[in-house]
Amino acid sequence: MSQVLDFLSRTQGKRRLSTSDTLSYLYLMIGTFIMFAPVVWLVMSSFKPVTELNRFPPRFLPYRQVTITLEEFDKPLPLWEVKYADGTVRKMAEVSRISIQYNLIDPSKPTMEPEVHRLSEMTRVEEVNFSLENYTVGVQSFNFITYLINSVIVTVLSTLITLAVNSMAAFSLSKYRYAGRDVFFLVMLSTLMVPLSVILVPAFLVVNSVGWSNNLWGVIIPGAATPTGVFLLRQYMLTLPDELIDAARIDGASEWRIYAQVILPLSAPALAVLTIFSVMWRWNDFLWPLIVLVDNDKFTLQVGLNSFRGDLQTQFHLILAMTVLTLLPITIVFAFLQRFITSGIATTGMK
Repeated sequence: MSQVLDFLSRTQGKRRLSTSDTLSYLYLMIGTFIMFAPVVWLVMSSFKPVTELNRFPPRFLPYRQVTITLEEFDKPLPLWEVKYADGTVRKMAEVSRISIQYNLIDPSKPTMEPEVHRLSEMTRVEEVNFSLENYTVGVQSFNFITYLINSVIVTVLSTLITLAVNSMAAFSLSKYRYAGRDVFFLVMLSTLMVPLSVILVPAFLVVNSVGWSNNLWGVIIPGAATPTGVFLLRQYMLTLPDELIDAARIDGASEWRIYAQVILPLSAPALAVLTIFSVMWRWNDFLWPLIVLVDNDKFTLQVGLNSFRGDLQTQFHLILAMTVLTLLPITIVFAFLQRFITSGIATTGMK
């Protein structure tokens, strides 16, 4: 912790902040706010009830109206602050409502005749409340465990296949010399300019023809080889000295052994970066699983969240809560592998 504080308190000036220090800290604070403010707002909003989400202007913290329980009534009564004509303010409990008129009683005198007040005279008595109701209702409203298992299966298998296929392709494109190698590499990179919507129909026809429609394999296999992953790993493998491979060949190692015991261990930082990217891609993928999967018990979490969106009403409070839950696996993966990101990306492209 002391090292972090020492790093954050560094300045170019000897005893005070210089102009460059001020601009640097200002730039970093603005960037941090832009990146994390939507995530923090999402988390806070996931605890809010529907009435609070529909409130304008919106508020950052989740509030709820305070209620009071009286023996004379079966359910808790909402509390209001009522301002009278003489300027006094009293806390009253709502027993019933007719249009814009509210029947209120004094909680200390529950048997009194209700007073009639208009909404313009009243103010809610509120408190900050981090309720887990949205999470519990959201988990119970759809088959969360099944969707979670499907998402984990798709993400894990897709990531493992992506690492295997992309690393073999990168090994070939970086350490072997053969006719047309650079042409193959450029053609592969050019596919980055082709959006998914262009190949959506032919890709689905291929998946359907091999019997993978409405099957998790139809979601896993088509995205196994990614040009971004091949490019990242190839550029990293170019930094590995060819002398290591030559020495392994002199010692009698096969090409598969060189790939498995020399190239892959040395490419661990780049593989970790690709793992993070692949987990993010597969976990957050929505369009392709929505097209391929039909049965409800084969949906992933992202497709399952779509069930909260109806024709006439969208349950935003449940969507927000479940979205927070779906972000947790990516956050955990990033926390474990983030130390490889800098070394993996910084050395990419260096020779």
